Amino acid sequence: MAQSSPRARIWGWYFFDWASQPYNTLMLTFIFGPYFAATLSTNLIDSGMAPAAARAQAQAAWGWGLAIAGLCIAVLAPILGAIADNSGRKLPWIWGFSALYVIGSAALWWTAPQAFSVPWALFFFGIGLIGMEFATIFTNAYLPELHDNPDELGRISGSGWAFGYVGGLVALALMLALFQATGNGRTMAGLTPLFGLDPATKADTRIVGPLAAIWFIVFMIPFFLTARDTPTGAARVRIGASMRDLMRTLRGLPRHPSLLAYLGSSMFYRDALNGVYTFGGVYATGVLGWSITQIGIFGILTLISGAFFCWIAGRVDRRTGPMPVIVFCNVALILVSLLVVSVSPTSVFFVPVPDGSALPDIAFFFAGAVIGGAGGALQASSRNMMTRQANPARMTEAFGLYALSGKATSFIAPALIALTTQMTGSQQLGVTPIVGLFIIGLILLAWVKPKGDFST
Repeated sequence: MAQSSPRARIWGWYFFDWASQPYNTLMLTFIFGPYFAATLSTNLIDSGMAPAAARAQAQAAWGWGLAIAGLCIAVLAPILGAIADNSGRKLPWIWGFSALYVIGSAALWWTAPQAFSVPWALFFFGIGLIGMEFATIFTNAYLPELHDNPDELGRISGSGWAFGYVGGLVALALMLALFQATGNGRTMAGLTPLFGLDPATKADTRIVGPLAAIWFIVFMIPFFLTARDTPTGAARVRIGASMRDLMRTLRGLPRHPSLLAYLGSSMFYRDALNGVYTFGGVYATGVLGWSITQIGIFGILTLISGAFFCWIAGRVDRRTGPMPVIVFCNVALILVSLLVVSVSPTSVFFVPVPDGSALPDIAFFFAGAVIGGAGGALQASSRNMMTRQANPARMTEAFGLYALSGKATSFIAPALIALTTQMTGSQQLGVTPIVGLFIIGLILLAWVKPKGDFST
């Protein structure tokens, strides 16, 4: 097959972010996550459980489901990365994990409230999430191959993340305009849900799973048409040799303190950011009483902000390197997390507001814009920073370790949120551990060299 041009390869690589973003946008944060929590808590209340206890149990079930999926990713990511580096083949893995993405998301159609199965919902959501995360690991490993000048990688990473946010925005807008019913039974565009989807069975919401699957299938085509592997000559997968190489890398981490500190730092601040994304919609539902439609509008604002600031951050990254972007975004997220904690229907910054005031909603929308912008820029520049910290000869393995650092403690934010919520009896105060995780990540950046240990 003919080799794609450099420009075509970059745009094909961008399309992975466009294709996969709806799993984060529609499934994890703005549509299915809140739907899972609302459906489970309603069913528990109907069975006689107190409302506050039901909401807490629903939040806990969602958090533990994500933690189990994260553990699977943490254990397997560096091993699979080492195998891919030894063979030089990433595309077969991306094909396989893409299939998991499609199967997991499509199966969530069968989560109607009338026969809601928590194990079914969490199992297939986890399958899709594992597929998306593993496909991301192998796709990220292509980043250093996309340009001969390392200084351009920050711009490419930022533009790719921005392009992905635009994809998520379009998918969310289509979901709200064509499928998701509001209180009057019509969509935000004033239409009856497409295909006659019945809001009484939440079919208008459950369609989000098949929609994400179809979206992924269609928009992965440009990626697969342009991505190319460079095989190392290995005739077969060498699991034993790959494991030995991985163990050698792990034992050598103390000799590369910048890489070790960066993996630790990103472990904490990405865990905090995932906590914000994972519980943002649940928080808005439980604390502010928002509907799925309101959360969707919140998501649109977040994605617009994210796309714009990812594009800007990519240009800043090209001029200054990723470190200043990462530091700035961490500080911004610390401050906005404090704002979120202070917002309730009756107060902002813990200062009481009049009954019926729109100020709490406005403050939360503002917080969403900052989270979208700073969170997206942080992830894009963090991806580029990994290319500077890693051994160039072991890039897929390095991104496997990067995934490990992001998932090894993925249970911490949900567990701390659940524990703090239980101890304080407040959903507001329950999210305060996120602030501490961001702070720890920021402190550890002091030991990270901007160009890493492997630079010459």
